[in-house]
Amino acid sequence: MKPKNCLIFGASGQIGRNLIRGLTQKNLKVTAVTRNLHQKGYILKTQANPGYLDIIETNIFDLNKIDELIKKADVCVNLVGILFEKGANTFTNIHEKFPSIISSLCNKHKLSKFIHLSALGIEKAKDSKYAISKLNGETAIQKNFKESIILKPSIIYSVDDNFTTMIMRLINMLPIFPLYYEGKTKFMPLHCADICDLIINLVENNTSDKVIECIGPDELTFKQIIQKLLKLIEKKRFFIPMPLFIANIMATFFQALPNPLITKDQIKLLAYDNIPSGKYKTNIDIGKKFKRNFDIEVEKYCYMWKDTGEYARKKN
Repeated sequence: MKPKNCLIFGASGQIGRNLIRGLTQKNLKVTAVTRNLHQKGYILKTQANPGYLDIIETNIFDLNKIDELIKKADVCVNLVGILFEKGANTFTNIHEKFPSIISSLCNKHKLSKFIHLSALGIEKAKDSKYAISKLNGETAIQKNFKESIILKPSIIYSVDDNFTTMIMRLINMLPIFPLYYEGKTKFMPLHCADICDLIINLVENNTSDKVIECIGPDELTFKQIIQKLLKLIEKKRFFIPMPLFIANIMATFFQALPNPLITKDQIKLLAYDNIPSGKYKTNIDIGKKFKRNFDIEVEKYCYMWKDTGEYARKKN
């Protein structure tokens, strides 16, 4: 039976906004949870037709309010995640405790399914706090609610991401570009619209697969990604291999910033490939082969980092 109400935590991020649009276009009612209605509400309100979207402001650890929200839902989607720790937003709180709480409540209220966004390539990263917290969260979810589906995507990109946009911004600022681990770390980037299409399909249809690794069509090293972005924004930069001890010294200063460019924990993560483990099925195995090409999609918004900005034209 088609679900009537889809509850989304982390609704104001790049995936959440696109997911709201896709679900409501399918005539599904969405309840979007945000921590700051004043800041995020006006953006979320533009994503759906009136009557299909409710926006709720709450702290994700307000257990009574969360319990009431889950009680009224048919499906719950958790997109909440952080790349660095700040104050009470620790990896343990966000990636372990919160998923454990909501998966338990999904079980309590007998929801049809709980879809949780984790991360790809974290099984071997035993020295990363981010990876350990993600894995612990997955374990808690699987223990608490058997109708859970865990998605493990590679890097997700779009005009609203913090990956391609940040790199292109850095390229414009720096005459040289540092390469960690010689830029050999492998990724299989997928577009935000593709992961949203997969989630919508899982909301509407049943699956026997409880863990799915999500990948784009191309396998690229970190250096190849930088080279592609340089070509797209018509820039040339020198690459400098960054010794690990210098990288960690720099990261110590960067992670003190409100929005750090990189942290010591992220440097540890970059030592491990972001590609399928072979332990689980991928989206390709379940008949969802994503076809959006990295170069073609990034070209649609890379003009913002070209010298001529919005007036940039593709060279013949």
